[in-house]
Amino acid sequence: MLLLLQEGQNMEIAVEMSGITMRFPAVLANDSVDFMVQRGEVHALVGENGAGKTTLMNILYGLYAPTAGQIKIWGKEQCFNSAVDAIRLGIGMVHQHFMLIPSLSIVDNISLGEEPRRGVVYRREEAVLRIKRLCAEYEISLDPQAVVSDVSLGTQQRIEIMKALYRQAEIIILDEPTAVLTPQEIDDLGVMLKKLKSMGKTIIIITHKLKEVIDFSDRVTVLRRGKIVSTVNTKDTTADEITTMMVGRSVHLGGNKTRITKGVEVLRLDHVHYHDGRIEKLKDVSLTIHSGEILGIAGIDNSGQKELTEVIAGVRKPDKGSITLNGQELTGKTISDIKEEGVGFIPQDRQISGLALGMSIQENLIMGYHRKTAYRSRKLLLDKAGIGRDADSKIKSFDIRPDHPEILARTLSGGNQQKIVVSREISNASQLIIADQPSRGVDIGATELIHQKLVEARNSGMAVLLVSLELDEVMLLSDRIAVIYDGQIMGVLDSETATREQIGLMMAGVKMEEGADSEK
Repeated sequence: MLLLLQEGQNMEIAVEMSGITMRFPAVLANDSVDFMVQRGEVHALVGENGAGKTTLMNILYGLYAPTAGQIKIWGKEQCFNSAVDAIRLGIGMVHQHFMLIPSLSIVDNISLGEEPRRGVVYRREEAVLRIKRLCAEYEISLDPQAVVSDVSLGTQQRIEIMKALYRQAEIIILDEPTAVLTPQEIDDLGVMLKKLKSMGKTIIIITHKLKEVIDFSDRVTVLRRGKIVSTVNTKDTTADEITTMMVGRSVHLGGNKTRITKGVEVLRLDHVHYHDGRIEKLKDVSLTIHSGEILGIAGIDNSGQKELTEVIAGVRKPDKGSITLNGQELTGKTISDIKEEGVGFIPQDRQISGLALGMSIQENLIMGYHRKTAYRSRKLLLDKAGIGRDADSKIKSFDIRPDHPEILARTLSGGNQQKIVVSREISNASQLIIADQPSRGVDIGATELIHQKLVEARNSGMAVLLVSLELDEVMLLSDRIAVIYDGQIMGVLDSETATREQIGLMMAGVKMEEGADSEK
């Protein structure tokens, strides 16, 4: 491994992990990893799914005990029995899914477990004053009295960072810190990281977004299959070089999409409303998608995207409004009926909605389509030989690993589970593909393949509805972009003229002026 220091070779080492090996029953997650971070730097840790990034940081945070290896913090060897030991040594971790209690106030979430007390009495006002002092010191905007459920995801992330600072963390680990943020919130995070760095804090970010690696970090370490590939100064490399180190080859996202003339209208939503209990999740949604077109849906998480895709796919029934496919009403039809109309649906949660984890790859590849004549013999029984050949073809085409059709889906990595769902739905669709977070949780190599297949479907004349929290993905793949906020469509933009700033404002609830959209 190349241990490359920043300019100035005498900088203090905050974290030094040597020979870290982590074995699980069937997986070697980390293989003799040497990882070093300097005081006061922002250090990015990148790699494909299963490369061992989060495992390595969970070891540093005391959640796992390594099979072998040594950890030094500020030059002194340490042995962690739990996260409590890591916190005691000044290490904080902000997880990808925030560990907050929505019904509590910000002050109560931050001080939980570290409440200032006089005897058994919680001195809440002292916690508020301490948080306000920290906010002023680090220039972080928070209202300690606000309730967590009432604040944005960007604010929730600041709360998590403040929790670490409240516990006097000097080393802060951020796991996928930009996954649920708007472009403006990502910019705000960058400003915060620079401030923390200027105050001497050491930051480690686990991420797959190479733009943030380039924008935020001083150095980047690349892991591949549990081993360190290299550590380089960020200013001396490029996103393409980092990708090549991650995957072992060059990667081209976007499916080589070229501009084509869109065809006839395939899908239309007119004034669709949907309530989930007492909460209105979709509010007067009207959209169209044409053949040969990818319509991207941009928005922060939980803005109604899941409900939108499931209403179209027949999983949910709209309260009001109309949904038509090629002029024929879909509203009220069953999931099976809609699939028979040529609609493929890649759901947001592959494990809950997309797969039967206790069934094989082969069985999952026909799930929902097993009644098709292509999978039946003359006696109307399942054609096992034909299904086997079909599975072999899909496994090869979508690079599903391991390439054994009889292996249970639950034993596969998340990325390979996703490939099963994507392969099944794209292969069986003929009119419309609904793709809700199709590349969520998959590595850059699998993302490249999924992009390619979606663009191929679009080029073949299908309509594609793409929902993604990755704004770069939406902008790269879409022909038009609809922005959703709190269940409402803020406007529809042409992808060639749309800007990140414009989309970001709409994602935050700013509606586009009437007549400025490209919805026709």
